[in-house]
Amino acid sequence: MDIKKLVKPNIRSLRAYQAEEIPCRVKLDANESPYGLKVLRSVKTNKYPDPEAKELRRLVAKELKVKTENILHGNGSDEIIYYLITTFGGPVLYPVPTFSMYGIISQSLGEKKSGIPLDEKFDLDTDRFTEAIKKKKPKLIFLSSPNNPTGNSFSSERILEIIEQSKGLVVVDEAYQPFSDRRSFLPLLKKYKNLVILRTLSKVGFAGLRVGFMIADTDIIDEVNKVRLPFNLNSLSQQVALNALQDIKRMQSYISAVKSERKGLFKEMEKTAGITPYTSDANFILFKARDAEKIYQKLLQRGILIRNMSGSMKNCLRVSVGTLKDNTAFLKALKQVL
Repeated sequence: MDIKKLVKPNIRSLRAYQAEEIPCRVKLDANESPYGLKVLRSVKTNKYPDPEAKELRRLVAKELKVKTENILHGNGSDEIIYYLITTFGGPVLYPVPTFSMYGIISQSLGEKKSGIPLDEKFDLDTDRFTEAIKKKKPKLIFLSSPNNPTGNSFSSERILEIIEQSKGLVVVDEAYQPFSDRRSFLPLLKKYKNLVILRTLSKVGFAGLRVGFMIADTDIIDEVNKVRLPFNLNSLSQQVALNALQDIKRMQSYISAVKSERKGLFKEMEKTAGITPYTSDANFILFKARDAEKIYQKLLQRGILIRNMSGSMKNCLRVSVGTLKDNTAFLKALKQVL
């Protein structure tokens, strides 16, 4: 039997998201926080988890200053992105380069998708977006701000222009917003009924939990909740997330530490001949280098793992901000390689 003949055409041409575990001494490739908690209260594993994650949603609502009914929970942002596209369908619009799952999930669900190139400053090209909105009439537009892998926040004015022009939903993915000094789009939810905000705990020290949230108008929440799988967020993740959010000062101290390390790392990279780092509002730094593939391999030989972005961005590499020890090891190895 040729199993490929049974597979839908849109899946046949799709490449699975690659999350390789590469042996290394210093891991700075996945935009993970170097800080985290190791606490867990007793959890009844013989009982199903709270299907609505009520206690967790209440706590998140209090922290974000929104109503509990405006929040939907998921296994990281990925699951919520999947639910949004499942619920509303395509066409789906997003800038490129950006988080690859917008395109991967769209294709896996058989929906039309279009990537709109960013301008030379890695900002949104509103002329191209305006043209695409008129021509393609997208039901969903995904805007990751700060953007992965470029690290910059998009212009607020340009995001607002896209929200106002769109007849569909505009999803502002704020996965990296805690590391930015830019204002969140949360206060604008009441004004724009087609605005959806995504948040996650993955970047602030809890990547292993897979806990994410969608914040939106109740009409949107109610529709997306129809396709949410029952008991999607397990009891262990719910409890650890509760513990973390109840100790919000510690989480904020971790975020401040990453921002401080990012500043020092960027300053040292700026002084390093042979590379060009880009200013970042996230927990990583994108940089350009001649022969990025060679640099990536030579760093790996020294036990330093970063992300090779040269497949989507010519001669570009991305390094996650680690501890002072990790960052120092990376810089030392980078200078040796260069």
